Amino acid sequence: MDARQEFCLLDVREPWEVARAALPGSVCIPMQEIPSRLEELDADAEIIVMCHAGGRSQRAAEFLANRGFGRVGNLRGGIAAWAREFDPGLDVG
Repeated sequence: MDARQEFCLLDVREPWEVARAALPGSVCIPMQEIPSRLEELDADAEIIVMCHAGGRSQRAAEFLANRGFGRVGNLRGGIAAWAREFDPGLDVG
């Protein structure tokens, strides 16, 4: 974000989690819906996947990589780590 490089921040948490706390500009697709909604994602774009703590997003990132998405990463520690490090006022539960 600081480098101002374009990327897609894919939030794979459930809608109730996203309603509680979300990062601006993120694309929200619950993890279980990713297989049926792949066409909403650009396989050539850089995609950073996030969830609450990093486990679901790692699995989703691996799924995308196995489907030909070549520039996929995982936000280690998820939104919980983001809140601890960058936005302590964010209520992530």
